Amino acid sequence: MDRVQSVSPQQSVPARDGRASGTAPAGPDGGPGGRRAAAQRQQMRQDLATAAMELFASQGYEETTVDQIAAAAGVARRTFFRYFRSKEEAIFPDHDDTLVRVADLLASAEPEEHPLDVVCRGIKEVLRMYASTPGVSVARYQLIRQVPTLREREIAVVARYERLFTRYLLGRFDTAGEIPSGWQRAGEDDSMLAEVSAAAVVAAHNHVLRRWLRAGGRGDVEEQLDHSFEVIRRTFWAASAPGARRRGALVAPGASATGAEPATASGPSAGPGGEVLITVTRTDAPLELVVDAVRAALEGAKQA
Repeated sequence: MDRVQSVSPQQSVPARDGRASGTAPAGPDGGPGGRRAAAQRQQMRQDLATAAMELFASQGYEETTVDQIAAAAGVARRTFFRYFRSKEEAIFPDHDDTLVRVADLLASAEPEEHPLDVVCRGIKEVLRMYASTPGVSVARYQLIRQVPTLREREIAVVARYERLFTRYLLGRFDTAGEIPSGWQRAGEDDSMLAEVSAAAVVAAHNHVLRRWLRAGGRGDVEEQLDHSFEVIRRTFWAASAPGARRRGALVAPGASATGAEPATASGPSAGPGGEVLITVTRTDAPLELVVDAVRAALEGAKQA
C-alpha cells in the first residue's frame, strides 16, 4: 500500500482545507486570488480522486499504485502526496472540507435552537456532499463494499462526524440556556445522552444514504433523511421545555416536537375567584410531561 511514511521539513502535508501546509496562499483570504487558488486546489483533489476511482474500477484497488494515479491525473507522485496521505484517502476527497463546514454550522447555531435539530442540520451537509455527485457516490459505494481497507477508512471518517456532534451536544449541556427537559440533567447521564444522540443521527444518515446508493442514487434522499429525523425526534423527546424552540418557531410547553397533536397543553382561564388552570392531555401522555406542562403554565401565569 502506498503511504507517506515520514515527512521532512522541506515537504508539505495536507492542511484541513486541502492546501499543502507551508505554501503561501495565492491571495488574501476572501480575495479573488485566494478564491481562485482554493478552486484550483479543490479541482486538483477532484482530478486525483477521479483518476483513482477509474483505476480502481478498471484494474483493482490493490493493483493500483499512487504513481499510476498521479500519472493518470497528469501530475508527479509528490504532488499526489500534497493532497492525500495515501491512496485510500483519495476515495474520500470531500470530507475534510465538509467536516469544517459542519463544524462552522454547529458553532453558528442559535442557542435557542434544539441541539438535536442543529445536529440533524449538520449531518444533512454530509448527505448533500454525496447527493451532489450521484454517479461518483454510487461507484464509490460499490468499490468500498469490495475492499475491506476502504470500509475501515469509511468507518474512521464517519467517526469524525460522530465525535464532532458529541462534543457539540456536551457543550450544550454545559450552557446555562434552557434546552428541552430530559436533556439537561447535570449528572452522569450527560455524556451518555450526547454520545447516543450523536450516534443515532449518524446511523440514520448512513442507513438512508446506503439505501439511496443501493437504488442507484435515485429518489429524494433529503426527504428520506427528514423522515428519519422525525423518527429520532419522537424517540429522543416527546415534548420541549418552555423557551426551547425548533428552528424558526417556538415550541409550546407539552407540544409535540414533530408538529403533531400536542401530548399535553395547559393554559389559564378566567374564573370568579381568579384564574383557573385548565389542562388537556392524552391518556397515553407520560406523567412527567403533564407535570412539566402544568408547572410551565403556572409559572407563565405568575409572570403575566
